[in-house]
Amino acid sequence: MLVSAACGLTPAARATGTAAPHPAAAGSALSTRTGPPRPPAVQPTLVVLGDSLSAGYGLPPDTGWVTLLQRRLAQTSPHYSVSNASISGDTTSGGLSRLPAVLARLHPAIVIVELGGNDALRGLPLATTRQNLASIITLSQAAGARVVLVGMQIPPNYGQAYTHAFASLYTDLADHYHLTLVPFLLEGIADKPELFQADQIHPLPQAQPVLLDNVWKRLQALIQAKPPGSR
Repeated sequence: MLVSAACGLTPAARATGTAAPHPAAAGSALSTRTGPPRPPAVQPTLVVLGDSLSAGYGLPPDTGWVTLLQRRLAQTSPHYSVSNASISGDTTSGGLSRLPAVLARLHPAIVIVELGGNDALRGLPLATTRQNLASIITLSQAAGARVVLVGMQIPPNYGQAYTHAFASLYTDLADHYHLTLVPFLLEGIADKPELFQADQIHPLPQAQPVLLDNVWKRLQALIQAKPPGSR
């Protein structure tokens, strides 16, 4: 802009720092201007907000299900980018505290929420977990993102009432906020101890494609749909 403007200055105008009007040029500019310039196309971003199951705890680099998702999208929907905002050990409270900065920085089209397991392991009240997840959902939706909620289940030794209430928490939230729900991230491997690390909590690399498929079955329809605001 500064270079082109300086090139159009007359000698007198250069001395004063002002440009003389040029009727023909002004008329041409007005005739071609049809409205404000369109912003450049932005690649839609998918954010995974999760804990160690999504952060790849104990896994070799680039073997977790989120990395596998990124590779699959590169083949099927290369217009999407993936940002993994997962932190090992995170709770719903931690995810909620981090979310505003993530939304402001990445402006995601889709947010996959995989949180709550650590809440149960720490014995946090279900009402707290529910409220935190609800806040994560509403903040994401208010920012224009579609939300995929990933459900978790806990072992029966926590008590039948708590176990059932914890599993129902995800279904209830998905119904209330009209979300895409992955019923159980560990479906298909939860009863196979040979597919888990020594802690029997975190899946091994060979189990990660199963986790990806569990998510992909529910996510695919959102990926294929046009992002909000697209034409």
